[in-house]
Amino acid sequence: MKNKPDGPLSKKSTVVRDAEVYQRLLDIAARTDEEEGVRQGLEDAKKGKSRPIREFFAEFEAKRGISR
Repeated sequence: MKNKPDGPLSKKSTVVRDAEVYQRLLDIAARTDEEEGVRQGLEDAKKGKSRPIREFFAEFEAKRGISR
């Protein structure tokens, strides 16, 4: 179905505005995901579900055959 000349996509400014709104929503969602990730990480740390970074990298490098 084609848009009528007076339809929602008849003006470039509407398309640009819609793209800007969509990008803003994507930015908000990404920020929310980051905040939730930090919250979960802090909660895990409080519960003792963490390990030293050196231990992590030693395992990571060993699994991938990375040597220093």
